[in-house]
Amino acid sequence: MPQPRTAAGARTRERILDSAEHLMRTVGLARVTTKEIAREAGISEAALYRHFTGKEEMFIAVLSERLPALGSLIERLSADPGGRTTEECLVEIARAATLFYEASMPIGSSLFAEPALLERHREELRKLNAGPHKPLTAVAGYLGVLRENGRLRADADTGSAAALLLGACYQRAFLRLFMGEEGSPKSVEDFTAGLVRTILAGIA
Repeated sequence: MPQPRTAAGARTRERILDSAEHLMRTVGLARVTTKEIAREAGISEAALYRHFTGKEEMFIAVLSERLPALGSLIERLSADPGGRTTEECLVEIARAATLFYEASMPIGSSLFAEPALLERHREELRKLNAGPHKPLTAVAGYLGVLRENGRLRADADTGSAAALLLGACYQRAFLRLFMGEEGSPKSVEDFTAGLVRTILAGIA
């Protein structure tokens, strides 16, 4: 069971996440074990479990604390856009999503090679109320708020718009990782600006 954080505990937790992120990137989420993560962090496996319930919780922590912010950004913009236009907010979300997918895809892709492990991981994510569908739900909810406030068309399909936005960001990340720069030669700024303009042309 995770323990309350002290200053020393917080440092140990950071060391665990450093090791977890490194091994998930180099060995793969499916193959790395908590024992290997503990060894790299210089602690016992029992000490690791005082901070995390298991590999799945470490994976969620790596995604939320070490990779480009996505979920927290959507929440922040939903609460207060800070005077930014709809287009500016969506470009910011698209940029964060693109960078997030590019950073996270190599970590989780190894799960698809082992169906049984993927199912176990899926069940653990459900218990943690987490998963890759959460950003899609959040973006659709954010667009729904914009629609209610009259900033989008009354008949705008916010679920489809969210899927188009994040799906395009995911595809760019995949092409960049698989093919390098030639897979998607546009800069993140040019890509996200064009993507958002195209989507808003249909729903703004």
